[in-house]
Amino acid sequence: MWEERQMGNFSSDYLQELNRMNGAPAGGMETDDDAMQDRSQFDDTAEALSVSRLIRKAADRGASDVHLIRGLHPKCRLDGQLLDLDERVLSHADCESVARRLAGRYYDQIANIGELDLALTIAGERVRINLFRQQGSVSAALRILSDRIPELETLGLPEVVYDFPRYNKGIVLVTGETGSGKSTTLAALLDRINHTRQEHIVTLEDPIEYIYKPDKCIINQREIGKDTRSYDDGLRAVLREDPDIILIGEMRDPKTIETALMASETGHLVFATLHTNSAVDSVDRMVGVFPEERQPQIRMELSTSLKAVLSQQLLLRAGGKGRILACEVMIATPSIRNLIREGKTPQMQSAMMTAASEGSITMDNFLLRLVDEHKITPQTAYEACNDRTYFRKQCPEVDMASDYGTMSGGRMSGAAGSGSNVSGSGMSAGSTGRDPMREGNAGSGTADSTVRQKSVFRFR
Repeated sequence: MWEERQMGNFSSDYLQELNRMNGAPAGGMETDDDAMQDRSQFDDTAEALSVSRLIRKAADRGASDVHLIRGLHPKCRLDGQLLDLDERVLSHADCESVARRLAGRYYDQIANIGELDLALTIAGERVRINLFRQQGSVSAALRILSDRIPELETLGLPEVVYDFPRYNKGIVLVTGETGSGKSTTLAALLDRINHTRQEHIVTLEDPIEYIYKPDKCIINQREIGKDTRSYDDGLRAVLREDPDIILIGEMRDPKTIETALMASETGHLVFATLHTNSAVDSVDRMVGVFPEERQPQIRMELSTSLKAVLSQQLLLRAGGKGRILACEVMIATPSIRNLIREGKTPQMQSAMMTAASEGSITMDNFLLRLVDEHKITPQTAYEACNDRTYFRKQCPEVDMASDYGTMSGGRMSGAAGSGSNVSGSGMSAGSTGRDPMREGNAGSGTADSTVRQKSVFRFR
């Protein structure tokens, strides 16, 4: 019955996509037309437990993820919180049925290996899927991918970030924890280059999330495990492909970091990500993965090639609906380069504070500005800050109970919820009456009237 359903209802495009996503050698390669878009269509609306209906419901709510686990209600992640998506409690049979439908002919891989990664279009949404076994049943984690690349001005980033697409060479790091919007920021940066410069862009991604439509640039997107074996293999090959701009989805090992530095030193513009929470941590991470005897050389190379570090996180907006981006930017000024070269990373935070005129801004000062504009509550900002002593001095209204892990709305939550600025984007230049050093630093991220008129991108 399963074989009959598979052959009768699954389109050839769908089977081709499954072949491509799982590395099938014959008959599974996408055509030239398919290379520019995800054409795999999955539809199980006729089933009692329909993944298509769950994805549609989650997407309509603005959720980022759907989780299907035996013994629980289907869940979705909305504004960072897990919520019930359906009243039905999933059984072992439900989860097995969903896995069979999603995996198709590659269902046996889950039994043999324990997990399966693939990407499909479900209910009109591009979905990244991970199926995996746990406690004898199959669970599913489905990430709903955005179908459009936002403009830079809609993300709420400091103005200095708008200069990144104009860099000619060097390395730019975009860092943050999983789900912090790194892919969205990088997509917006590359799309700006795509529309303003005539270059060759090559991306290495795991998996491919945003699909670029070439405008002035030519763009090749390579997926790890499907188009190349690893970041290291793909990056070494990229250097023989005449690239101008290289995107590295994640720098995971010394070989990849070393090759990325070499690429940036030889005239390429490299964008890369790290799972670090601050600019200082990012430098330490890149240097620290190497043996101690090699670290001076890596510090020297990084000090000459680094252009900027953008570290970001997504926080709940005041009023409790939607999330907003908070970030810090470290521009590689001569003083920053000197500190990297000498291994004095603890002093880089102070150097960022004094480099406001160059566009640098610390995470704590960015958070304080969001509080001043009533976009997040003091409590939310306090929980996300790096230096709590400094933050208390600048924002005395924060609820001290947060030291004990208590999350509250903060004293300003009522004003924030009703303020007209809650849905704004970017950074305004209003005076706050706080520390002038902080004020000047935040001012480096001031957006002009054109930026403020842009509609706000809604982070999932």
